[in-house]
Order: sequence, then C-alpha cells, then structure tokens
Amino acid sequence: MELLPPDAEKIDVEGATVDFYKYVKDGVTYYQFDTSRCGPPEPMVNAMSGLKLIDSPDKKLVMINHKKPMGLLDKIGDKYDIETESLEDGRVKLIFGYKEGASASADLSDTTCHG
Repeated sequence: MELLPPDAEKIDVEGATVDFYKYVKDGVTYYQFDTSRCGPPEPMVNAMSGLKLIDSPDKKLVMINHKKPMGLLDKIGDKYDIETESLEDGRVKLIFGYKEGASASADLSDTTCHG
C-alpha cells in the first residue's frame, strides 16, 4: 500500500480483513488501511473495526477506498470529523477524527452496508 510513511508498522486489528498500519505524525497516531480493491461489505467492516481504535482526539483513521463510502458515511458521518481527499488515481482518502461528545456514542457493531 502506498501513501504510508517509512516508519509505518503493520498491526493486528480485531475483525479486519485487510492490513492495517500505524504511524505517528505531529503527535497524532494514525491507523491506515486500503479497501480500494475490496467489494462490499469489506470497506464497511474494516472501517468499523478501525474506528474502534479512535477513542481520543490524538488518534485518526485513514481509509483509502475506490469511491466515497456513502453507506458508511450515512451511518457514522455525524459521529466523527471526516476529511475527504480525491487521489490522483481516482481513489478516495478519508481521514476520520474523534469528535468530542459524539464519537463515543457511535454504533460500530452494525457493519451491514445499505449504501
């Protein structure tokens, strides 16, 4: 997976079906995964698994996907701060950040995709 810094380390994430990587940048811990070659429900399943790691403002989840995951965003979009970036190759990069007072109440157990 490209877009990773050289110091990124592979980690085990419970429930994930793709590789996850962890790195620190500017005091923030990032967890990153790539589901751009996966079909539903894998992007949703992996996003929900990764979002369980985001329990404070100094942690973020980076998702690389083939398109904007509307089903996921409909489900948890109001619970996280989300930055979206279009990559040159057509994929989408989403960065999920902890939202004080909202993220802790997100239901990350429902991994069904309705989008």
